[in-house]
Amino acid sequence: MDTATARAIAKNVGMSPRKVRMVVDLIRGRDVNEAYSILKFSKRAATQPVEKTLRSAVANAQQKADAGGDFLDVDELIVREAYVNEGPTQKRWRPRAMGRATPIMKRSSHIIIIVDRKE
Repeated sequence: MDTATARAIAKNVGMSPRKVRMVVDLIRGRDVNEAYSILKFSKRAATQPVEKTLRSAVANAQQKADAGGDFLDVDELIVREAYVNEGPTQKRWRPRAMGRATPIMKRSSHIIIIVDRKE
């Protein structure tokens, strides 16, 4: 990783990976300012943790550039990689008719976003 490449990881986000992937797919490969505007106007609940992770990745890139004595313009950054992995699943039980029970799977996600300079 060079001085402009940085990543951020949000672990154990209490949301299904499938739902978060729908939002992450919208911003992958786009420049950071465009990704911010897409996330701002999207109605999905997953936009909040994704935007927080993206802001963290941009801040990490700035911090890394400052430590290396380099100047980094945020407008030059793009979302190089963005993906969602499955986190731990909490298993719960819901009582049903005739003394039975059915499982409830409370899924969680790990969000990984990597930003880099445009070529």
